[in-house]
Amino acid sequence: MPPAPAFARIAGGWFTMGTELGFEDERPPHPVFVDTFELGVCPVTRAEYESFVNATQHEAPCDWSHPLFAQADLPVVGVSWIDAVAYCAWRSGQDGRPVRLPTEAEWEFAARGPRQALFPWGDVMPEWIPNGGRGPLQAPWPVTLGEPTDFGLLGIATNVHEWCADWHDKDYYSRSPERNPAGPDEGVRRAARGGAWRHAHTICRATLRSKLDPSFRYNDFGFRLARSV
Repeated sequence: MPPAPAFARIAGGWFTMGTELGFEDERPPHPVFVDTFELGVCPVTRAEYESFVNATQHEAPCDWSHPLFAQADLPVVGVSWIDAVAYCAWRSGQDGRPVRLPTEAEWEFAARGPRQALFPWGDVMPEWIPNGGRGPLQAPWPVTLGEPTDFGLLGIATNVHEWCADWHDKDYYSRSPERNPAGPDEGVRRAARGGAWRHAHTICRATLRSKLDPSFRYNDFGFRLARSV
């Protein structure tokens, strides 16, 4: 069993969620308050997820045996939203403390940081981002690569798309509650956030929203854990 994952404490507060600079589902910008919570410093790794697969006999992700995705310190990829939720339930039992997927609001608040920037490291591309943020690459990079954000997070908004708890609705921002929004009650696709190694831009603005059928498994989708406090 790998050691318990490290979490960063994200002090809650108000921020402006969304942007006028993006796509339709990133608008309108609106005030949101997020309670204090904890977010995984890194995405869940291949080694961590392998312990889950071995312990539960849960079906392995797509491309599980591909050597490009088999390194222990890579983010696990090829997991569906359903897989990620199953891992959260198992990990909660192992650690004796509930873990879950972050909401879109929590994820964006954490990625934008105290400065509420559109990118986790501000407006300048960090020098450590592989290939200057241009893709596609051959595979994701190790989760510990690079510098932490102001909140102490590694690799957020880049490397892999990260599943969030919410259903995706392109019009949700126009009716979103101000405090701790958690998405609509139902939908067709689940939300995900962040850039990914397989795309032309491996890092993206923190407001950008992705969506996918919760049963689909793509090799540029992973997740990181959240914890209520």
